[in-house]
Amino acid sequence: MADDDQDIFDSLEREASEFTKDAEIDRIRKAFSLDSYAVLDLQPGVPEKDIKVQYRKKSLLIHPDKTKNPAAPDAFDRLAKAQTALLDEKQRAYLDECIADARRLLIREHKYNLDSPELKTEEFKVEWRQKTVHVLLEEEARRRRQAKARMQEEGREARKEEEELDARKRKRDNDKAWEESREERIGTWRDFQKGRKPAGDEKKKKKKMKVLG
Repeated sequence: MADDDQDIFDSLEREASEFTKDAEIDRIRKAFSLDSYAVLDLQPGVPEKDIKVQYRKKSLLIHPDKTKNPAAPDAFDRLAKAQTALLDEKQRAYLDECIADARRLLIREHKYNLDSPELKTEEFKVEWRQKTVHVLLEEEARRRRQAKARMQEEGREARKEEEELDARKRKRDNDKAWEESREERIGTWRDFQKGRKPAGDEKKKKKKMKVLG
């Protein structure tokens, strides 16, 4: 192959490579983020080793250091989160349950049975994906409502506790003020017992006296 031909071939190969990277970045960013299988382009139920292999293959393809696409960091982050979710036993079990619920709902809606041939068609698979999105959205909305209610309840409890602390502080301040005025009260009472008015009242009386001419 001539040098010119090799240059053309290399240029086309680089262009094809960038096109593949851009297409994969676009696919990842359009995938429903709550469905980690969709983000990694995997079918539910795959073994753990397939998840790791798929992640490695796609992460190498779209790594921000290997493409100039400005959306690469976002796609790479989504890919990493999807792998983390699928490798977490509880998160994967939750996702699998939602996917199974979506399938059961479709079978009930269409009045299929487990042997219905429609379940093996591409149309059903597409509808199943769409139903999965719906189920995941409902579950996420329910989770957020519960979290919001929990935060509101925690806020009420915090305000109640703060009010109780303020009330106790006010009582301590009042008790302290009462104790600090104890000596003054005792002195006033003793003066009263002796039939004398407090010194302050005597001074006031003297001020009111007029000099007779």
